[in-house]
Amino acid sequence: MRNILITGAAGGLGSAMVKRFIEAGDFVFAADLNLGAAENLANLYPGKVTAIELDVASSPSVQLAIATITEEHTIHALINNAGVQYRAKIEDFPEEQWDHLQNIMLKGPFLMTKAIFPHMKKQGFGNIVNISSVHGVMATPEKVAYVAAKHGVIGLTRVAALEGAAFGINVNAVLPGPVKTPLLEKQLTDLHDRHGLSEEQALAEIVYPKQAMKRFITSEEIADSVYFLASKYASGITGETISVSGGM
Repeated sequence: MRNILITGAAGGLGSAMVKRFIEAGDFVFAADLNLGAAENLANLYPGKVTAIELDVASSPSVQLAIATITEEHTIHALINNAGVQYRAKIEDFPEEQWDHLQNIMLKGPFLMTKAIFPHMKKQGFGNIVNISSVHGVMATPEKVAYVAAKHGVIGLTRVAALEGAAFGINVNAVLPGPVKTPLLEKQLTDLHDRHGLSEEQALAEIVYPKQAMKRFITSEEIADSVYFLASKYASGITGETISVSGGM
């Protein structure tokens, strides 16, 4: 049995990842800023999940979480999944929202990697899977902070892979396409409120012209890819990105 640490575990993608690892026989530390939501998730899997309150943008919070877990347990894999979104044109984009998105989605994975690397180096093995996005390799208007952060995650992944390879640490990134999580549903609602677009219109005009499969990707499809990269089946893979986007 392995110990898996997942950030943003109570969200749509995070909860699917928790379920996938539990089904494979692993134990999960479900970390989330919303401790109540993480505890509700843990209650679904008695004895198989421990809920942890974690602010990935806070160095003290990250260090405390890693120290608490590693005091008694080995962390075999870290999944950096926590994420948020905000849309606005560049000239209207609030500076505080830029900082907020960068802190959670780029600084957060950096702080988590920085804190866990010494433990993984000492034990001589480990897996880190970062959740980037198709927006880590492409762009969409009004998502300047999100796109910048997700590009940065790929850079972080590649540097960490180089530094971790000699110590048996694999670091890779998954690039999800459109998944109908609460985060994306909020974006669709915002498009309706701001531009009068229905969900069908938004998908037909914005998403589907860029995507071969013309459908949502499921949370389970993302979780399967994350599990693969964190498993023995991907032992020879590091510094890579896998786009799970339906050909976007």
